[in-house]
Amino acid sequence: MTVRIRVPEMEGRTAHWYARQRGTESQLRLVREQAAALTEGLPAGAEILEVAPGPGYHAVELARRGYAVTGLDISHTMVEIATGHARESGAAVEFRHGDATRMPFDAGRFDLVVCQAAFKNFLDPVRALDEMHRVLRPGGVAVIQDLNPDSTRADIAAEVRRMHLTGINPVLTRLTLGWLRRRAHSPAEFRALAQRSTFGSAEVRTDGISLEVRLHA
Repeated sequence: MTVRIRVPEMEGRTAHWYARQRGTESQLRLVREQAAALTEGLPAGAEILEVAPGPGYHAVELARRGYAVTGLDISHTMVEIATGHARESGAAVEFRHGDATRMPFDAGRFDLVVCQAAFKNFLDPVRALDEMHRVLRPGGVAVIQDLNPDSTRADIAAEVRRMHLTGINPVLTRLTLGWLRRRAHSPAEFRALAQRSTFGSAEVRTDGISLEVRLHA
């Protein structure tokens, strides 16, 4: 099992740099595709929680598709950035500051819980899974999308090229993804974590640098 080492919360300049990299046209196009895929078959008006939404691009896109969306992030800066983005976009998304292992929500509130690119940083992943299960309605689904630790340098390089970044940012992004990949949970680790959690089991698939986990309440 990968050892969890605390990393600094993404605040200040680092948060703003990350938001700029995720805000390119190619990245926003990917966000729209992801939002469409995640909500396929989900009835309009369903309630969605995004855990660690970062700059809020994905949460805003989910709201544009007719869903009631809430975001929970441990970074004060990201909450500010995401709130500003939602306001500028005219999307009704509530972003709150909080910890994934102690969510400030009632049990059984959400139909879908989404967590993208953040789960590998949680120091207590089983407790985070338990909290996702707690806030889901019966029959709800949690979807975790993160890095595939078995992806190669070539996979990472191909993904960064698709981002169409400029200047030194492609190099910084490749280095960052390479480091973060070493923190990511493998499919076997995710299944073991799910077995220890209230969910009990998980469906896991990988594709290039991406790994997706689906857990049913």
